[in-house]
Amino acid sequence: MAALIRLKQLAKLTTVMAAGVLSAQTDPRIFNMRGAENFRNGRIDASIADFTRAIELDPDQEPHHWQRGISYYYAGRFEDGRRQFEHHRLVNPEDVENAVWHYLCYSRIDGTAKARTALIPIHDDGRVPMMQIYEMFRGKAKPAAVLNAAGTSRDALFFAHLYIGLYYEAEGDAVKSRQHISLAAGEFSRDHYMGDVARVHMRLRQPAK
Repeated sequence: MAALIRLKQLAKLTTVMAAGVLSAQTDPRIFNMRGAENFRNGRIDASIADFTRAIELDPDQEPHHWQRGISYYYAGRFEDGRRQFEHHRLVNPEDVENAVWHYLCYSRIDGTAKARTALIPIHDDGRVPMMQIYEMFRGKAKPAAVLNAAGTSRDALFFAHLYIGLYYEAEGDAVKSRQHISLAAGEFSRDHYMGDVARVHMRLRQPAK
């Protein structure tokens, strides 16, 4: 399914580019699609450049562009990532994932204790197990509670393992982080952007040989 979606995106990209060089250089869709493809292939800096160009061409995209925020995280540009997720809050105020990525960036700047005090407040993200994930990052729930809430749903278990893994990364436990994100990237792999995040994370965090 993911391969089919990418083929359709590339076909759309080809159609737009066929309109001429000028449209290819001025259509933000081109840069967003190429940015996503660059991210998928682990070319993080290139993805940021493409997403930034898309925003320059269409400034209204800026607060919506959580993808650029994730690329900032993996590029080590944590202050830029923190600002991006603060902007995304303006258009998506009840998104646990946005609050978590903001926390992850903040924790790399000022530590987890300060990041927890600055955690974006979320009251009603109805996706399972998002509120349990939020409570884990608040320090009010254990990873086991997130897994219990996920139950047997493969989609819920994907998000559970991804965010438990990221939680452990923020806590400095690389072994547990890798254990959980490897499950998100493997056994519970999903064919969407966050599935790509799990797979890219595993490639970027390969242990040194």
